Amino acid sequence: MPSIFAYQSSEVDWCETNFQYSQLVAEFYNTFSNVTFLLFGPLMMFLMHPYAQKRSRYIYGVCILFMVIGLFSMYFHMTLSFLGQLLDELSILWLLASSYSIWMPRCYFPAFLGGKRALFIRLVMITTVVSTFLSFLRPTVNAYALNSIALHILYIVCQEYRKTSNKELRHLIEVSVVLWAFALTSWISDRFLCSFWQWIHFSYLHSIWHVLISITFPYAMVSMALVDASYEMPDQTLKVHYWPRDTWPVGLPYVEILGADKNC
Repeated sequence: MPSIFAYQSSEVDWCETNFQYSQLVAEFYNTFSNVTFLLFGPLMMFLMHPYAQKRSRYIYGVCILFMVIGLFSMYFHMTLSFLGQLLDELSILWLLASSYSIWMPRCYFPAFLGGKRALFIRLVMITTVVSTFLSFLRPTVNAYALNSIALHILYIVCQEYRKTSNKELRHLIEVSVVLWAFALTSWISDRFLCSFWQWIHFSYLHSIWHVLISITFPYAMVSMALVDASYEMPDQTLKVHYWPRDTWPVGLPYVEILGADKNC
């Protein structure tokens, strides 16, 4: 039985040709495409600092987990090891759990929790711990289970999109959903249409998934911050800005808290 640290000990292998450019890196493009996680994570921590100070410092933890995903994903695609696969998948699981804990609107809590966020966080953490242990049983299905969580997030996003008349929030949700759809299409294409992509010598769809999903994260994060503010910070006004400049056609979103009173 191969060691969990051993190269190619994972049952998961993506479409990119292994060891094409280096005997140390199994999937070259899939490995180094994760650099966007390491760039956007610290940048979002800096940009969202005023919001985190006002709302919750746990938001820094979400950004750190985002960077950890990038590091573990690099390790996994570099080695295709079983340990790398689990670290990659579990870091995503815990990022989702942390985001649920901070931003899930109380109106979507199970009724038996009585709208209490502390109880909801305990429920999320217990579920996440159980899911962590279950992930060792059938590792090949972990990625599909994680992607299925996106359907619940998409449901909540659609519900909030229908409720709001905030043009900034609607725009952020639209961009987030489009980016996520393109990212998921890349992931599915790499997984199930590998023979076609290899036939045309373009087996890099999974690396495109990395880049697109890392760009989706800031948009989704700011979208949920605006949704959360309408429930948890009704006396505050949040203004969306884009780094590096608002006037540029492309940029990373973040929020500024103006502190103006609003009518509930």
